[in-house]
Amino acid sequence: MPRVRPHRRDLLLSSLALAASAALRPGRVVAASGEQIRIGFLGTGPREGRAFLVEGLKRGLREQGYIDGQNIVIEYRFSDDDDRRLPALAAELLALNVRLIVASGTPASVAARNATTTVPIVMGGLSADPVEAGFIKSLARPGGNVTGMTMMSADLGPKRLELLKDIVPRLARVAVLNNPANPAYAPILRELDAGARRLNLTIRLVEVRVARDLEGAVASARERAEALLVPSDPLVINRPRAVADLALKQRLPAMMDIKEFAEAGGLLSLGLDLVDSYRRAAGHVARILKGAYPGDLPMEQPTKFDLVINMKTASRLAITIPQSVLLQATDVITA
Repeated sequence: MPRVRPHRRDLLLSSLALAASAALRPGRVVAASGEQIRIGFLGTGPREGRAFLVEGLKRGLREQGYIDGQNIVIEYRFSDDDDRRLPALAAELLALNVRLIVASGTPASVAARNATTTVPIVMGGLSADPVEAGFIKSLARPGGNVTGMTMMSADLGPKRLELLKDIVPRLARVAVLNNPANPAYAPILRELDAGARRLNLTIRLVEVRVARDLEGAVASARERAEALLVPSDPLVINRPRAVADLALKQRLPAMMDIKEFAEAGGLLSLGLDLVDSYRRAAGHVARILKGAYPGDLPMEQPTKFDLVINMKTASRLAITIPQSVLLQATDVITA
């Protein structure tokens, strides 16, 4: 049977249909050459608390050739510790016709996702499980208008407990700060419970919802446990020095995800370099601005984790850090 060659007009119509279909996929952005691009930054908490993460993002953007105030303009919105404002702030950014939104903190990511299914959203460092929390379909192929960086906070929970047990003599109970409003906590607490059972430890949850709860929460932790674990949450990430000072005041060995905590006087930290996570998120921003679909860009996972130990704080708490733990450290602060 002779092969039927498609008519040139049919080929043209088919190509146009495919192009139209592609253009309608959620999250596509194509910036014109020489255009000053406007993007949004939606942050959980006060601006000063997110400043170190903003600098990480801006450094990454500069590496990609985007300079704030020159060929790119960043519109900032921060919740100032009232996360109920986040939906309205996300709507403000969309009303400015931003090309994409960088979401900083799980509550901000939730607000941005709920505000739009078409404008791309890049998450700078999500502590929640992105699939379980419904942000994406899979790490490899997010599938919608959301992508970015994941912190893998839950996965490191058992290792953090193990380190605390190695460091704190006769450790039996670990207090864990818990913000019930943050969806990141469900998988974090699940992994901590599993790790605690293996290590014969008891987890004591201490609720903290707003900044003014912190002092009472740390004091309560001192009464209920021999050590404190502070999971990743914007409430504490925005104020690592305050948490470190409160723990030291209570003479409570404390551990947090980010190295800024140990640098500020906390006993130790184990987690990714969050500033570098925001720097790397700028790569997603650049690819989207050049026409990539966020749904095709894999959520990036950390490639390494830092264990930082503050020996000065250990001395003040009369804690001897075992050599086996020191050998695992990527940074030891002595002064």
